[in-house]
Amino acid sequence: MSDPLDDADRAARHPHPALPAPTRRGFLKSAGAATGALATALPGTPAAAAPTTAAPPLPPPPRPAPPPRRITLTVNGARHELLVEARVTLLDALREHLALYGTKKGCDRGQCGACTVLVDGRRINSCLTLAVMQEDRAITTIEGLGRPGALHAMQAAFIEHDAFQCGYCTPGQICSAVALVQEARDGQASAITADLRQPAALDDDEIRERMSGNLCRCGAYPNIVKAVRVVAAIRPIA
Repeated sequence: MSDPLDDADRAARHPHPALPAPTRRGFLKSAGAATGALATALPGTPAAAAPTTAAPPLPPPPRPAPPPRRITLTVNGARHELLVEARVTLLDALREHLALYGTKKGCDRGQCGACTVLVDGRRINSCLTLAVMQEDRAITTIEGLGRPGALHAMQAAFIEHDAFQCGYCTPGQICSAVALVQEARDGQASAITADLRQPAALDDDEIRERMSGNLCRCGAYPNIVKAVRVVAAIRPIA
């Protein structure tokens, strides 16, 4: 049993219990707290600035529209002088400036073929070419292939074989079909032509391949193929 006098003597010499050894983490926490308390206690100390984000850059000013240009188009055998912007497509020139509404605007992306016309006898998507690029060329639209009472053979075949339903894609289908018959007679091959040394026989597979750029949302493809096959057997077509 310890002596009470000895315990009192030790307490007098060591009035506080032993403290734990200081650590680096504890020192940093204490220093940070002290700094924050000091900053808030000092008079006139500004509050911490809120984070700011840079203002978005201003958009560039719009470019002025290009000035209109006077061009001459030969459409269905007639010459037309037009005043159009350089960026106007042939499709819009035909419809909006010449009122030739037979050429249809479908996808306006060159994917459906509804706007197909003939330029110097070759089929093109008129939504993918500019009107200013077609000067001095012979442009043929559906209106120029035939007329009431004197239809083109392909127009008559489409009617006879019921090769359309709603009719929206039909002008492009007919223009494309007229061109493909001539392409085959000129010896131009398709992706599935077996013998490149002679003109391709326009069987059903050849016709489907060559007409694949013209879409019919009504699904009249069997009758379209039949109409093209019948006309392809006529020499010459008119």
